[in-house]
Amino acid sequence: MEKYERLRVVGRGAFGIVHLCLRKSDQKLMIIKQIPVEQMTKDERQAAQNECQVLKLLNHPNIIEYYENFLEDKALMIVMEYAPGGTLAQYIQKRCNSLLDEDTILHFFVQILLALHHVHTKLILHRDLKTQNILLDKHQMIVKIGDFGISKILSSKSKAYTNLPALVLKIMSGTFAPISDRYSPDLRLLILSMLNLDPSKRPQLNEIMAQPICIRALLNLYTDVGSVKMRRVEKPLAAIPPVTHGRVGGRVPSARSRGGRSGCAGKPGVPPSLSSVYTWGGGITSPLRLPMLNTEVVQVSAGRTQKAGVTKSGRLIMWEASPVGAGFPSLPGSVDQLQPQFISRFLEGQSGVTIKHVSCGDLFTACLTDRGIIMTFGSGSNGCLGHGNFNDVTQPKIVEALLGYEIMQVSCGASHVLAVTNEQEVFAWGRGDNGRLGLGNQESHNTPQQVALSADHEAQRVLCGIDSSMILTGNQNILACGSNRFNKLGLDKITSNCEPPQENQVEEVYSFTAVQSAPISEEVILCTDVGTAHSAVVTVSGHCYTFGSNQHGQLGANSPHSSRVPHLVRGLERVKVVMIACGDAFTVAIGAEGEVCTWGKGARGRLGRKDKAAGVPKLVQLEESHPYLVTSVACCHGNTLLAVKSVGEETALQ
Repeated sequence: MEKYERLRVVGRGAFGIVHLCLRKSDQKLMIIKQIPVEQMTKDERQAAQNECQVLKLLNHPNIIEYYENFLEDKALMIVMEYAPGGTLAQYIQKRCNSLLDEDTILHFFVQILLALHHVHTKLILHRDLKTQNILLDKHQMIVKIGDFGISKILSSKSKAYTNLPALVLKIMSGTFAPISDRYSPDLRLLILSMLNLDPSKRPQLNEIMAQPICIRALLNLYTDVGSVKMRRVEKPLAAIPPVTHGRVGGRVPSARSRGGRSGCAGKPGVPPSLSSVYTWGGGITSPLRLPMLNTEVVQVSAGRTQKAGVTKSGRLIMWEASPVGAGFPSLPGSVDQLQPQFISRFLEGQSGVTIKHVSCGDLFTACLTDRGIIMTFGSGSNGCLGHGNFNDVTQPKIVEALLGYEIMQVSCGASHVLAVTNEQEVFAWGRGDNGRLGLGNQESHNTPQQVALSADHEAQRVLCGIDSSMILTGNQNILACGSNRFNKLGLDKITSNCEPPQENQVEEVYSFTAVQSAPISEEVILCTDVGTAHSAVVTVSGHCYTFGSNQHGQLGANSPHSSRVPHLVRGLERVKVVMIACGDAFTVAIGAEGEVCTWGKGARGRLGRKDKAAGVPKLVQLEESHPYLVTSVACCHGNTLLAVKSVGEETALQ
């Protein structure tokens, strides 16, 4: 086992134990079956070794690949390919009583036929073909048959674990549940012929493959048999020319970027763009429309230096500041500063990968594919990339430690990351100061670590701040850990509107803990966000509460007086808040009808408006000529990134 690193146990049974392991030479995930042989005779052990040698003859994309075997600690260790999609039995079980559609059945069935054809040509008989031994790839599209021949060797050990007589009686009597009439007559007839009690009347494998219903499925089957791996020559995409804009606060329609509405609003018959992305802060005092690559952006994220978005087609788009001096030169004696210029580009090396979510940290980025796989790139400091080292990565690289899980959402803080799976498991990695990883200590980790949560807390979403983290549970409550300075996580024990005594104040927590501050602890939470020194939540009723530091009015309170008691934001009574985002010292609230309200510190354009009244929520004006809704908002440090989608007049009035 010196060539492998055991990660976790993924299965137990009469056959022994199944381990998920990492091959050290190439960091590839493997399955190692540990089969106890201490009770086997010498001949049985030799037979097992011989059978493994036979398995080396099998080489097919629909068969679990066999690598090697060896004896260790009185156990037969069999190293095989890892299939992260689970078994076909699990796939069917998750659908409860829902029937598979015929196309899916045939898609799986013809792959099994191809695999069995290969097996039979090698004069090998499987003898234990069942849904538990049919595995799926990570996309649950490619079938891979496993457990060849091993069941034959272990049959004398496993008879006690089957209901073998009842199974034999069913086979001999030919009794089985009727086939649903939702399936085609051709499929029903094929199944009946294969279950004929007379073996001579059952179709042979080649006859089954020649059936018209199977031929169609075979022709539609995608396979990579015979493909040759090629190295793609990376060529940088040509960035579109920087777009020139008017001066701060100015509106020059002719200077809007391609895809912007202003340039085409006056042309009859020209529809508006599907979406726009705006940014402000960092010296940009009013919303600046970013250049688009003729696409629709549905989600955005902002980091210390990065601005990223996910398009409707699943591509990752990045916005970068153009070189100094691009655009119009300043006139001699000019005191007004021009708007900074941005160029947009699609992420390189994304061929065949569909991105559904992106999150940016300080100098690094994590993106999530539609198959639940996390890829990270950027600075490797603090182990934020999750690759087991501290190396920088320029192109997205899969976080291999999480390949066995289907990740639903990921969030990046300044120097740590949280991810949640489809089974409500939470993983954390990166910098561990203040207990921000929720692992019960302050240790840092460069690979994902599973977070221990009590059974009554099912994680739905995760959020990372500068030095803290939050989890929104299935019951729409909040768990938090990390720095609770100014009670920015709501972990102080507060039951009334009075300041908590010293003994009820919490400075930091190393494990995820339910919020203790009323009324947040009593409300049903719709969404939440955590900033540098304060946080905000939105309840299902549309109310917005803020808590933490109010030094710059970021809590929405007129007085900068600091209070550890959560504050109900006034001035939003006519806005049904549906999204919230927190920056370093300001807050952005999004209304159901596209309203954008900001409050807090106004320096360097943080509020996106010239009116710098700190603690009063006020509207931000976007340069849109058609009705729109906000689809995504993100704040980081002093910057905001906002995506809006054009809607029809009828939709806007509903």
